[in-house]
Amino acid sequence: MAFGMEAQQLVRLGKVLATSDHASVVSINLFVALICGCIVIGHLLEERRWMNESITALVIGVCTGVLILLTTKGKSSHIFIFSEDLFFIYLLPPIIFNAGFQVKKKQFFRNFMTIMLFGAVGTLISFFIIFFGAIALLRNMDIGSLDIGDFLAIGVIFSATDSVCTLQQVLNQDETPLLYSLVFGEGVVNDATSVVLFNAIQNFDHAHIDAIIILKIVVDFGYLFLSSTLLGAFGGLLSAYIIKKLYIGRHSTNREVALMILMAYLSYMLTELLNLSGILAVFFCGIVMSHYTWHNVTECSRVTTKHAFATLSFIAETFLFLYVGMDVLDIEKWKFVSNSPGKSLSVSSILLGLVLVGRAAFVFPLSFLSNLTKNSPHERIIFKQQQVTIWWAGLMRGAVSIALAYNQFTRSGHTELRGNAIMITSTITIVLFSTVVLGLVTKPLVSFLLPHSAKHLSSSVSSEPSSPQSLLSSLLEHGQGSEVDGGGEILTRPSSLRMLLSKPTHTVHYYWRKFDNAFMRPVFGGRGFVPFSPGSPTEQSLHGRI
Repeated sequence: MAFGMEAQQLVRLGKVLATSDHASVVSINLFVALICGCIVIGHLLEERRWMNESITALVIGVCTGVLILLTTKGKSSHIFIFSEDLFFIYLLPPIIFNAGFQVKKKQFFRNFMTIMLFGAVGTLISFFIIFFGAIALLRNMDIGSLDIGDFLAIGVIFSATDSVCTLQQVLNQDETPLLYSLVFGEGVVNDATSVVLFNAIQNFDHAHIDAIIILKIVVDFGYLFLSSTLLGAFGGLLSAYIIKKLYIGRHSTNREVALMILMAYLSYMLTELLNLSGILAVFFCGIVMSHYTWHNVTECSRVTTKHAFATLSFIAETFLFLYVGMDVLDIEKWKFVSNSPGKSLSVSSILLGLVLVGRAAFVFPLSFLSNLTKNSPHERIIFKQQQVTIWWAGLMRGAVSIALAYNQFTRSGHTELRGNAIMITSTITIVLFSTVVLGLVTKPLVSFLLPHSAKHLSSSVSSEPSSPQSLLSSLLEHGQGSEVDGGGEILTRPSSLRMLLSKPTHTVHYYWRKFDNAFMRPVFGGRGFVPFSPGSPTEQSLHGRI
């Protein structure tokens, strides 16, 4: 008798598991079909002035959510439950790695100090403005029980920009390399800074915050930032050394590609395992791999890796925007604010206003400080064309904000607290508004701010010196000994200290190239430094170019 009951229970369990598996298969099929639809529709709307693929995926996600909501009679609007693990472990790494792998390194490092000012210091300024503004404006609105830790998290959540949306909508790397490097670099550093800062504030007692605690948070942030960068660079160098020494491409290009992908992912996961910033690690791993490892593999592997990384990144981006669109209509969260929709709208409006103010509070002052270090007026960040574009490009909020909000205000994607539900719905509202409404205005606004002549100027300014006089000056700065100008006057090469004070980025880049050519490339390979061997990659290129 007992055996028969156990058998019946096993049969029921098997049916439940079969039903669950069938539902999972249906969900996966539907999501894959939606991604295919986004690709096709995005291609058809490629030439549209107002639309882009991120808005297309978001709109399709919202429409799908409405259909699911009607089909389930108001019980659910999405086919997946949002998971921070899904986002941070599977979707974010390929996006950030491809960003580092495809970046123009010379432009990125030439503007490195400005990028760090915007991405790290600017994020901290925005964080404090949103944090104090939220405390002052939201505490008396009766939105639920939010403690000091929640307000700190709000400051971080709405300081995180959406670099994916920014890069898709705003700029082209070939037309505006200077602006692209600034917006792109700031976006990646901002994401990393936000995640590192979010993790840092979780480790301290929020009930006793004083100057010492704030100083410890800043020190902890600096440690996480530096150690994550070094660990990511080490992963890239290790892959370059292994592929250069073993010549894996002699026998199988598949092994080369697999090793690059797995080493990049390993650097991310190892950094997360050590409670560091995987975003920074995988970003700099991508930069190092593109500088060394990519030149050590066969020509076939170069083409494969370039397109494989870009494809994985594209699919992950589309998946994220699709899910955000579906999650907009999540009934569980909206039912908490259904009795007071005006209050929810007020909270969203206040937070959006703080985002605008926080963004402006660092873009324009830090641009002014950056311009003080530029000797040539052509290298400065112009207010109308460039500073306003940088300010606007960073107003988008996306998947990082959603993931951090879910981490802080939900448990396994669910919440039963009114205050937490209001913050989730406010985050979703701001992400939807900034991506769709601000995103629709972005392309025509940038076209107005950056006419063709300004784009051409930006491109020429950020490229190598083109005029004979500037080229002569560059050669004199980096030459040896003394030179004679056109009038016969002897020009003495400036000292290293004078070079560093007058043109710090150019000088650092010059000495880095000398160090790279003398020590790094002979060991780790790279363009022009891969020795010829049967089955090994070779390339005809200038010695020492980046």
